[in-house]
Amino acid sequence: MIRKTDVTVAVIVMARIAMLPLFCLSAVPVAAEIDMRHEIITQPTPDRFSICYDHSCASVETVSLNEEEWRRATAPLSGGTKNAADERAAITDSIAIFEVIIGEHLGTSADRGGNLAGFGKPKQLDCIDESTNSNTYLHMLEQDGFFRYHTVADRSTRFGIFIGMPHTTAVIRDNDTGVRYAVDSWFFDNGQPPYIVELEAWKSGEDPY
Repeated sequence: MIRKTDVTVAVIVMARIAMLPLFCLSAVPVAAEIDMRHEIITQPTPDRFSICYDHSCASVETVSLNEEEWRRATAPLSGGTKNAADERAAITDSIAIFEVIIGEHLGTSADRGGNLAGFGKPKQLDCIDESTNSNTYLHMLEQDGFFRYHTVADRSTRFGIFIGMPHTTAVIRDNDTGVRYAVDSWFFDNGQPPYIVELEAWKSGEDPY
């Protein structure tokens, strides 16, 4: 005989499974697979780079910035930085400007932080989109000589019973201390500075809320 409690548990489990698309579900193998897609430009320059959107790079477009847009995006770092913490703060401002400019190009300016607020709306970004794009911005800045205290590192994914669904971020490494930092723009609406925190704290589930 099927008990009422068994039915209740089954319903709860099915509801949770149905909710999975609402969260950032990328695991490391998925991220690596996305990086290998031929649409993604692996050596980005301001004249030609890739932007992902529509969840897990379902849409990939090639974008180029003109000189004025590149100056806008790099302005926070152009005056030089005093130390690593100052450079990280400038990096967050620069990425926010990149997002504003890209929103003007591709119409992603209405992207909402997280996945729930913008779920079902066009041109939204999940953590795979966000981390891929942020990684691209960071590489372009690094290649153009704007980083003195940091190096771009591989993206990272966290997952655990008490942390929640898999979640991926861009990463930078402090050149002096070797400490890695998550550069996570997924939490906030388009054009807001990303959340930067030591990667080990981020991996343990730390967030800006």
